[in-house]
This record gives sequence, structure tokens and C-alpha cells, in this order.
Amino acid sequence: MASTTLSVNGNGRPSNVKHPSAPSLMTNNHFVSVGEDADKDAYEHGIQVVDEDKLFNGNLSTYLHLENIIPAGFNYHLISVFGSQSTGKSTLLNYLFGTQFGVMAEQERRQTTKGIWMSKNKREDASRSMAENILVMDVEGTDGRERGEDQDFERKSALFALATSEVLIVNIWEHQVGLYQGANMGLLKTVFEVNLQLFVKDNKNTPRSLLFFVIRDHLGITPLRNLQNTLSQDMSKLWASISKPSGLEDSRIEDYFDFAFAALPHKVLQPEKFEQEIERLGTRFREGYNEPKKSGFSDEANLPVLLPQYHRRIPADGFSVYAESVWDQIVNNKDLDLPTQQELLAQFRCDEISREVLIAFDEKIAPLEDRQAEDARVGRPSIIPDLGAAMNSARSKVLKDFETSASRYHKGVYTRKKAELEGKVDSRLKALFQKQLSAAHKSGVETFTDAVSAAVKSGQKKGASYEFAQIVDSAKQTALSEFESNAQSIHVEGASWSSYQHELTLYRKDLDEVSGRLRKEEMRRLATRVERWVRSRLDESIGLEFNKIGTGRGGSGAPEHGERPASERDLWDRIWTIFTETVTDAEKRFTDRAQSFDASPDEVEVGLWRLRRKSWGVLRAKIDEEVMEGNILLKLRENFEDKFRYDEHGVPRIWRPTDDIEGLYTKARESTITLIPLLSRFKLTKTSAPPPLDAWIGDAPASVSPADEEDLAPIGGVDDDEGKSLEEEMTILSDAKQADLLVRFKKTADGVYVEAKRSAIGGMTQVPLYFYGLLLALGWNEIVAVLRNPVYFIFLILLGVGAYVTYTLNLWGPMLRMSNAASQQALDIGKERLREFLASSDTGRQAMAMSGQQQSGRRRDYDGVGLDRLNGDGKKTLDDDEFDDI
Repeated sequence: MASTTLSVNGNGRPSNVKHPSAPSLMTNNHFVSVGEDADKDAYEHGIQVVDEDKLFNGNLSTYLHLENIIPAGFNYHLISVFGSQSTGKSTLLNYLFGTQFGVMAEQERRQTTKGIWMSKNKREDASRSMAENILVMDVEGTDGRERGEDQDFERKSALFALATSEVLIVNIWEHQVGLYQGANMGLLKTVFEVNLQLFVKDNKNTPRSLLFFVIRDHLGITPLRNLQNTLSQDMSKLWASISKPSGLEDSRIEDYFDFAFAALPHKVLQPEKFEQEIERLGTRFREGYNEPKKSGFSDEANLPVLLPQYHRRIPADGFSVYAESVWDQIVNNKDLDLPTQQELLAQFRCDEISREVLIAFDEKIAPLEDRQAEDARVGRPSIIPDLGAAMNSARSKVLKDFETSASRYHKGVYTRKKAELEGKVDSRLKALFQKQLSAAHKSGVETFTDAVSAAVKSGQKKGASYEFAQIVDSAKQTALSEFESNAQSIHVEGASWSSYQHELTLYRKDLDEVSGRLRKEEMRRLATRVERWVRSRLDESIGLEFNKIGTGRGGSGAPEHGERPASERDLWDRIWTIFTETVTDAEKRFTDRAQSFDASPDEVEVGLWRLRRKSWGVLRAKIDEEVMEGNILLKLRENFEDKFRYDEHGVPRIWRPTDDIEGLYTKARESTITLIPLLSRFKLTKTSAPPPLDAWIGDAPASVSPADEEDLAPIGGVDDDEGKSLEEEMTILSDAKQADLLVRFKKTADGVYVEAKRSAIGGMTQVPLYFYGLLLALGWNEIVAVLRNPVYFIFLILLGVGAYVTYTLNLWGPMLRMSNAASQQALDIGKERLREFLASSDTGRQAMAMSGQQQSGRRRDYDGVGLDRLNGDGKKTLDDDEFDDI
């Protein structure tokens, strides 16, 4: 290979002379930092990926796009450097890849690289044949005095480099080989453990990485092979000592890492040889496909190090998102936050102080917690007076006592422990706060409900028209004011959780729900009152219309002056008109009253819809009542009698033998029979069809709920689910009932006809007038004899007066019953005297014995009663055995 002159940053060989582009103290200020809104030219030298405060740079994708890495897809490589601070890591990268990472001057020993920086390879020259699109990452050094015991960032940055890079260059001095701390073995152990936990244990296909150990200031006394073996043994021992996840206990370091080794001469003592080895080392950063060695080592001086198995297979356009997610996962992993001795002491003392100050806090707060627990147990949450003052006093005292005793320890630990103490204290105080608000919430809702109900009942008792909406608004304002007063009284100073706005919103929402429920109940009561009003109106009006069924007299509902009512044919028209007008009036009443409830249009719409349905049910029930069998027969008979017994002027007929009784009977009966089909169907005369009930009721509103339909009877032609048509709904009398009604009516009419015929015949059998004259002539002597005899005359007068009085007092019936009872008693006594007489005579006893033997069987079979078992009233007496049976 032709020799070339090594050039760094476009100048000659590095030396002790300060270089313009590589100042003795350069902190990468020429790179784009995290949070910097830079232009395109500022990305020329590189970008800061993560700053010293662990913030990830969101402009990483912009830098990759400007360096044409994004279009490369998978054709890019990421190389990182790892090692102690001030070991020349940045210098090594600058020589190898032509980058401009900040380096430390020889006369000062201070940290130059803070955070994680990235730059694209600037040495893609033909002499080296390096791979395209190499991204180089410079990581903050370990074991720096600037961070001291705070090793958190160096752990996280090393793990980030290991998780994202294909090749991790471990920069180490020769004299550090074999040392634990000097070779960063402790840090590597922690990084390996967390790498297994975060990125390996759940991955089936784990990408391998190359640990490229570059041994600096190699004097050649110890052969490279020996140094290589020492490092390999140290890595194996280190891997065996780390804590491994479940399932990876038997894993080896060679399962995840390959090793490569290179040695570089002393940069100051052997500058020319250093440059040659740097040139030779740079040629190895090319792509290759050689098979891995069985031993797991890739220590051949000319073998490539960028092998396919090391690539993470992340497309270039997704690398920034991938890197940010890896960093976020690392930063949020608490296993890397290992405390220092000062932090351990601070943790111990702060925990101890926290326990001490909580004792006094418990003495004040525990009784309050017990009281709330007891109230909750018995189911009566109560508001504890002066709870806010007790909580504020206890909280301020515990925090002040903790601050006095613990603030002199490690600030970070003190701050964290103070936050933990605040969390413990606030969690208990918040529970008290929430339960107090809950008690105020529940009590307020109950008080609000009782206040509204009491005001409504008071308005109902007074009989005045009360404004429900005003009652609700007034009670709600009172309830909200009282709740806010209770909430403000338990406000805890300095506690963000003591804001009660969210609870106030929930409380207001519950009050609105209760208001809505009370309004619905009041609307239901209003609907019930309106329905009752509709029922009373329809009962009276519809009853009068059915009573008008008849002739010119109009039945029992006829006017006194004989004015003809409407004909029977428009009965249903009148009923429909009365019904719709009554319901319309009821709807107006309902709407006017509902406005005072502050009801929504949807609630009013649902109420009117329910009112129309309920009103139809009332009308149908009234019609069914009127056409009940007894009622309709009575109305038909009355209609028939009005036409049969009265003339066209409404004058009662007195039947004579010459009257055409048969003709009048037939005409009146046929006229009445026509009412049966008329009453059987509810239809209008104008359309000869049922009234438009479905259109009049209307469709169910969109806001109707299942609860609104629970008490509604289905209506044919309106409810599709009923399966009943409008014609069927308007059928009042079925065909079978019509036929039965017709038969029964004819029988009733026949009875009236027979009575009329008898009346006419009775008029034909009158006594002739001359018979009365003949009777007077023949009985004149007897009449004169009675009138002339004072005794007969007075007796006749007394007999007439007695008959008149008996008739006036309606005593003929009782007198007849008394006479019958007296005669029956006399008969019973006569029978008893005859039985005693026969029993006292020998002849009678023999006759009774013979008669008794012949008839005893028949008599006892008849009633099982002997004469000796009859009482004085002639009834059977009961012996003791019979009483026992009862």
C-alpha cells in the first residue's frame, strides 16, 4: 500500500503545536446543542444527541437528513467510544474519522466532552476504503472529577452506546489492563446487567455487538496477545459475576459480544509510529462478510469490523425515533440510579426523621380518621367541625419539623424524602378531605331534596299555584353556597389536591340530576291531575251523549221542552269532537303548568304524547262501560219504549183495541235494531271510517324512555308491536256480541208488546154501567137498613177508617203475616193437645203404638226425627253427641 501523509482536519500530522481547528480546550461549541434552533450551516461538524442534563435532542433527524443519511436506508453504521475521562477518546476519533470533537489541552486537566455527541465520518477517502455513512458517537468519559461520585450519567451514556452501536471502541491505557476500576470493569458490569434486563431478555433475535479494545500507549514490552488474553479473561469473569434474568443463567458473554483488539503506540513519544498505526487501524472500518472465528475473537490486524451481524437493522429514517426510545427507556430505569455514601446516609437519617415527625402527626389525625371510619360504618357520614384547621396545623408542623432536622443532609435526598413525606401526609389528609366533601355532598343532596319536597307540599296544601322552577333554583343556590362554605373551611394551604372545583362540579351535576328527577315526578303528578280532569269531563260528557240515544224524546237525556236532540247517526262524531276538544284543553293546561317547572321541550313533548295516549284509554274505558250488557240493553229498551209508547209529540199512548199495536211495535223494534251496528263501530259519518287516532296521537318522541312507556296500554293502529289494526281498535261490539244483544233485545221488546196487548184487552172487559144501577136497585133495602141503624153505621165508619189507616201506613203485609203465624201456632197447639189426649188413654196408646210400628221406619227414614226429639217450635233438638260433631 502506498504511503500517504496523515492529515487531520486538513492539516499536517498532529503535534504539540496548537491546531486552529482543534484548539487545546474545545467543548464542542461548534456543534448543534440540545434545544438549539440552528440553521443548516450549524450542522456541518455534528450534533449533540444528549446533553449533560440527560435531555435528548429532537433535531437528530434533521442532522441525518442534512448529511444524506436518511436516503441510505440500512446502508449506515454507528460507532461509539467508551473509556475513562482524559484518555484521549475524542483525539482517537478525530484521527480515525476526521471529526472535530473537542479535546483537552496538555496544560489543563478538565472535562471537555459533556453529554453524547455525534458526527459523520469525514475521512471517506479512497486510501482507507472505509465504509460509507459512518456515524461516530463521542460519549462523556467515566470517572471524571467534575461529576465525582455521581456516576448516574456515565452509566446511562455507556448503556446507550452499547445498545445502539454496532462497534463500541473501548479506549484503555496499557497500564490499566488488569485493573478493576482503571479498566472500568465496575461500570461494564452494571451496563451488562441492565442491558440484559432492558434489551435482551425479551428479544428472540438479539443482535451481536463488537467490543473493540484499543490499547493506548502500548510500549511493546507486553505482547498484544498477552494483553488480549488478560482482557478476555476479565470479560468472562465479569460476565459470570453479573446478575442474569431468568432463562439466561447459563449464557456466556460470547453469545452477545465479539472482541477485537488493537494497540497504538505512545502519541507523544512515538508520533510517526502512532500515525502509521492510526492509518492502519482506519482501514478496518469497512464492511465485511468473513465468518466469525470459533474462538470468538476477531484480532487479525486487517480483518474488517463492520459485519452484518452487528447491524441493528433500523432504517435510517427511523433511527432518531429508535434512539430516543432507547434513551427514554434507559433514563426511566431505576436500576442504574445507584446512590453514593452521602446519599445512603441522607436516606437513613431522612427516613428516621420522617418516622419521628409522623408520630405527632398521627396523634392529631388518627382520631379524625377513626371518627370518619365509625360514621361510615354506621352509614351516616357527618361533617366534622374545625377539620380544616386541624389538618392545616398538623401538615405545617410535620413538614416544618422535618425541614428543621433533615435539611442539612444531601439536598437531592432531602428533597426526594420531603416529597415522599408530603405524599404520605397528603394521602391521609386527602382521604379526610375527600370524605368530608363526600359527607357534605350527600348531606347537601338530601337537604336539597327535602327542601324542594317540603316547598312543593306546602304549595299543594295552600292550593295556590306554586312555581316549581323557582323553588328548585332557590334550594339549589342554598345547597351550592353551603357546600362551598364547607369545602373552603377544609382547604389545606400549599396542597394542590385541596381544590374542590372538581367535587363542586360533581355536586352541581348531582343536584341537577336530583332536580331533573324531582321535576319528572312533579310532571308525573301534573299528568295524573290532568288525566283525572280529563276522566271526570269525559265521564259526564260521554255519559250524556249515550243517554241521548232515542226518538224525539231523546231517552232520559231529553230536554224538558221536547226539543229534538241530534240523531243517533252522528253519535260518534259528537263523541270524537268532545274528546278532542277536552284533550286539547287538557294539553293547554298541561303546557302552561309545565312551563312553571322549567321543563325542557322534550319533557313537555313526552308529557303531551303520554296524555293523548292515556286520554284515549279513558275514553275507550268509558265507552266499554256504556256498552256493557246491562247498560246497552237498558238503553235499547228505553229507545224502543220511547218510540213504541210515546207518539211523535212525546205524549204517552193509552192503548185501545182499535190501535195498530203490531205496526207500531214492528216499526219501533226495527228502528232500535239499527242502533246495534251503529254502536258496534267507532266511525265518523263524514268519512264512514274510524277517526284518525294514529295521526292524532302521533309518533313517539325521540326522547321517550322505556320508563315512560311502562304504564301505557297498547293501542291498535298506533303500536306496531301490538299487531292490532286501527279498525280492530275501533270495534266496540264484536259480531258474536251483536248477535247475542239482538236476541236479548227482541225478547225484551216482545215483553213490552205483550204488556201493551194485555192493556188493550183489559179495556174491552169493562163492567156495563147499567149493572151498577141494577145493583143499587136490588140492594136498596139493605143499604137503608145499615144507614138507619146507628150501631151498623158507626161500625161501618170505624171499619173504613181502620182500612184507610192500614193502607196509609202500609200495614196490610205485616197484618197478613201475623195472621198466618197465629193460625200456624194454633194448629201446632191443637196437635200437641191431641197427642197428649191420646197418650193418656189406653185405647189411644194402643192405637199410637200400632201406628208407630207401621210408620216409624218411614218417618225415621224421612227425617230421622222422633216426636220426642222436637222442641216447642216443632223443630229437631240436638243431643250432646250432635254438638260434639259440630
